[in-house]
Amino acid sequence: MIEAKQLRQALSNFATGITIVTTQDDRQQPIGVTASSFNSVSLTPPLVLWSIAKSAYSYASFTQAEHFAVHVLGADQAALSDRFARASTDKFAGLDTARGVGDVPLIHGCMARFECATEHRYDGGDHMIIVGRVLNLNLSERPCEPLLFFKGRYATLDGSDQAA
Repeated sequence: MIEAKQLRQALSNFATGITIVTTQDDRQQPIGVTASSFNSVSLTPPLVLWSIAKSAYSYASFTQAEHFAVHVLGADQAALSDRFARASTDKFAGLDTARGVGDVPLIHGCMARFECATEHRYDGGDHMIIVGRVLNLNLSERPCEPLLFFKGRYATLDGSDQAA
């Protein structure tokens, strides 16, 4: 039997990018969460996936949402990642946002942004896997390194750690 702690430790050796996924709840209030479980699925049709823990505060909102947006963060956005990683009711306070497809909140200044329609939801153990069809995308032209997560900490492409 593989223990969860051992599995987490082994998986920490796989560097991932950091995203913020946003939607709105049933009262049209903005919802967002930091996620490193983001991946491409298909180019034709354009599909991406991410997963959310079933224990997450925003789980119900994301599993019922018809639209969501994935924001790929740059190395200079660790504070934004931390903000959306915490359990908080007003993660958007003071943030300059716009509204996208399905009235989903959009965060400015990210390296890339994918506006999606929910295509599929799959049970994934203690997570729900959500597949989205990309309807719009935005690529930043500002030069920036990606925000990475490696061995339980933020990291850079040159291998140096950043305090998490």
